[in-house]
Amino acid sequence: MPDVGLLTPGADLGPGAATSGTDDIAVLRAMLRVEAAWLRAQAVHRLLPDDRVELMVAVLSGMAADDATALELATTVARQAADGGNPVIPLLAAIRSELVAVGLPDTGLHAGLTSQDVLDTALVLMLRAVTDAARADLETALDGVAELADRYRTTPALGRTLTQPAVPTTLGARFAGWLQDLRMAHGALLMDTNLPAAFGGAAGTLAGVVALFGPMAEPGRAMGLVNTWAHAQLGVPLAPGPWHVARGPMVRWAHAAAQTCAALGTIAADVLICARPEIGELAEPAATGRGGSSAMAHKHNPVLSVLLRRSALLTPALAAQVLTAAGQSVDQRADGAWHAEWPALQQLARHLAGSTHVAAELLTGLVVDPAAAARNLAIQLGVDPARADVGIAPLIVDQVLLETGYQDRVIGRPLPSRSLPGSTA
Repeated sequence: MPDVGLLTPGADLGPGAATSGTDDIAVLRAMLRVEAAWLRAQAVHRLLPDDRVELMVAVLSGMAADDATALELATTVARQAADGGNPVIPLLAAIRSELVAVGLPDTGLHAGLTSQDVLDTALVLMLRAVTDAARADLETALDGVAELADRYRTTPALGRTLTQPAVPTTLGARFAGWLQDLRMAHGALLMDTNLPAAFGGAAGTLAGVVALFGPMAEPGRAMGLVNTWAHAQLGVPLAPGPWHVARGPMVRWAHAAAQTCAALGTIAADVLICARPEIGELAEPAATGRGGSSAMAHKHNPVLSVLLRRSALLTPALAAQVLTAAGQSVDQRADGAWHAEWPALQQLARHLAGSTHVAAELLTGLVVDPAAAARNLAIQLGVDPARADVGIAPLIVDQVLLETGYQDRVIGRPLPSRSLPGSTA
């Protein structure tokens, strides 16, 4: 039976969901796209006739044209994948069967590639699409946090350390801390997720691709074909060389995904604490049917933060699995370490997409109660909020807004070029 995200609330796989691009159908379609792009690249280099390639590509596209057809194919491929250790081998068998059924040869299909080229590149396509959507949601969340930091930069609130009342701060300073951490995560998603296509063939030498051009061909023609496939057909970059066992691209992506979920987990933990009725400083945006209890009708659970915290707890282990597998890669193709990456990467992608989508709603609709903050400050420290010593918290907020680039985006007042003496802004 298919996985529909039943045990991953907030990361469901239904049509139109933010996380739907992480399911097995998405991976299947990505593999078909990789193979089709390779056929088209061969046509560009005059290795295959254009008209036949387009007919072949049409067959590949039709194999997953609708979700029902794609699910049936994915189920068959998954069942047969154990025989060869990866899903590319049974997928190729299915493609060849379809080509034969319509009277087309399989010449050029997968020629010069290896299973790892196809599956790694398909995962790259899936992860890049997920990351693009996650960055967009994260930017919405960042705008929301920046507005909160600016609006409440001088609003006194109780600072808490090691779970206990500490000294006065401001609500804006709390939000500025969120902004700083989340902005760093956004930077990691920008820098460390430009995943490249995988290439190299059976043992990373491109021997099979060279052979397509004949024994007298210039060696550079093989790399020309690979470049056409990656850049022109798939729109992704190339690494300097094959990375079948040099797993840095996947390690960096996994770290950036987990870092983002961790930053959102910190925010979620703050919201969960401050949304407790006895504290009451924060509340999640209300939505019909959300936050209910199966046993207690009076409850309004902060479920958005619960889901963010869930992902923050799960993703470090998933990232560690990718890093562990990278450290166990051997020879020119790994014997199990590569395989151990796949479920971790898929789950990381699901949590990244789901968390950033949830965060965009939470942080653009977060409800803040300054009166509750003042009450808690007075009760716990006996401090009159109007006279609370918050140090230079407002200036720190300004500095964070300045250095994270929000002075020109969402803040409706000018900020000094340098808010604090000795700062590096």
